[in-house]
Amino acid sequence: MNSFYIYILECNDSSYYVGHTDNLEQRLEQHLLGETNSYVSSRKPFKLVWSEPFENRDDAKQAEKQIKGWSRAKKKAFINQDFELLKQLAKKKFKK
Repeated sequence: MNSFYIYILECNDSSYYVGHTDNLEQRLEQHLLGETNSYVSSRKPFKLVWSEPFENRDDAKQAEKQIKGWSRAKKKAFINQDFELLKQLAKKKFKK
């Protein structure tokens, strides 16, 4: 069974790039060589700061879409596994 991965790269300008792939090592090499997204290509060097396997592409794409919608602060809390801060940041979004 194939695994799919969501990953977060931290670029040289401190921005985050979120993506998904079925071959993490190959995808990182493609980013390094500039064969993929121009966003990452223009912000090298980058480092992999988080990744997680998923059982299928649909779940990976759904999680990728969710994380892409988060603020930088929320992504950083997630990467650092600061779940208390993550919860607080999620509540801020829904305050009226």
